[in-house]
Amino acid sequence: MTELIEALVKETGLRTLDIKRIMLHAPEMYKAYEIDKRSGGKREIAQPTRAVKFVQRALVAILLDSLPVHECATAYRPGLSIRDNALPHAGDGPILKIDLKDFFPSIRAADWISYCVDNRLSMTKEEIFLTSRLLFYRKKGTRTLRLAVGAPSSPALSNVLMYLFDQNIIRNLENDRVTYTRYADDMTFSAPRTGYLNGVLKTVSTSLRELPYPRLSINRKKTTHVTRKYGRSVTGLTLANDGRVTIGRDNKRKIHAAVHSAKLGRSTQDQLQISAGMLAYVNAVEPEFLEILRKKYGDDVVVSIQKTVKRKQIPQAHEPPLARLTNTIVPDDD
Repeated sequence: MTELIEALVKETGLRTLDIKRIMLHAPEMYKAYEIDKRSGGKREIAQPTRAVKFVQRALVAILLDSLPVHECATAYRPGLSIRDNALPHAGDGPILKIDLKDFFPSIRAADWISYCVDNRLSMTKEEIFLTSRLLFYRKKGTRTLRLAVGAPSSPALSNVLMYLFDQNIIRNLENDRVTYTRYADDMTFSAPRTGYLNGVLKTVSTSLRELPYPRLSINRKKTTHVTRKYGRSVTGLTLANDGRVTIGRDNKRKIHAAVHSAKLGRSTQDQLQISAGMLAYVNAVEPEFLEILRKKYGDDVVVSIQKTVKRKQIPQAHEPPLARLTNTIVPDDD
């Protein structure tokens, strides 16, 4: 029994034979469905079976969490939120947002195998093969194993495989007074003046071409350049010109209305659960606004709303805002 398989056996309590069987057949053990994209069209979600999820989470704990992730990568990391992605860009300078096309599906099992070999991970050939099966999904009618939107291991693995790219971007821009963060497929760049951002798109394009893996491309339709004149936002949070990061006026009005309705006893159970999700989101990214709500509507009202939420409906600290108050965390691909 190899060391990795032995560690998985200890972590999960499963037998060696069962671990290997799950890993070997994992690419076919998914349920796929489609959801609507906010920008139009459909996005495929592939959810692995409970057994596959169980072993994937164990592999994240004993292996993926120990591999290097660049500090500029802010998504899917314990203790970080979308606020941590926005804060480096606070102030009144211009921002440039660049989106990566088909982020998760563009990452293949071959990329993970190359990473293991190039970085000389302490894994046998069998372990590399079995993990490449466990971590990736095969869509019906295709042969290539790709990262699935819906697998619990996909976020951690994407950050690991993007380390070299993030490192290259930071190194190439370190003398240009440009600040860079990446939230999954969303890259944000900011600088004191617009001129500093002029060469960023070319730098990103060059870095992607030179990257040995994964093979990624820019979604030109979603590349935007925003100045303080038109209002600046990063991963759904508003960058105020005074340096604050907020959830924005429109979101605050919606939350005020929801809490007011709950205080008057007009909210249904479903509406209360949605409101509880809103408050969890506020607590993660702008807790000072939660205190304003407590003072205006009463601490008892806020607490009663928070108690109605079901565990699976509480948004994680790294989720984007109100439009994504669900348990599924996915990159905003096109």
